[in-house]
Amino acid sequence: MAQASSTAPAVRSLPPLISLTDAAATRLQHLYATAHEGQLLRVSVSTRGCSGQAYDMSFVSQPGEGDEVVKSHDVTVLVDRKATLFLIGSQMDYREGDLESGFVFTNPNEKGRCGCGESFHV
Repeated sequence: MAQASSTAPAVRSLPPLISLTDAAATRLQHLYATAHEGQLLRVSVSTRGCSGQAYDMSFVSQPGEGDEVVKSHDVTVLVDRKATLFLIGSQMDYREGDLESGFVFTNPNEKGRCGCGESFHV
């Protein structure tokens, strides 16, 4: 008679929900210490644009019900629970150029972006 195996399957660890680059962390630390003191950045994904989804960011005074709390480089960022599947493994950066500056995302889940770069699809 064959004996059943009692070993549980190996649990595969997931990548971090979202991480920050040094530049993004530095910019958020500055914002948290000045214009947005006492607030936290909340990242979500909304339905809009040519490709279907877009990143939304807003400052809030406290986490919402179900928000994921992410710490990276000693900086706290909130992620809307409904956005987690779209953002797993993403990296948030802050870039400054001659004519514009802002936060940008490198998201391994993206399958494409619209021509203007405002929206993406998975």
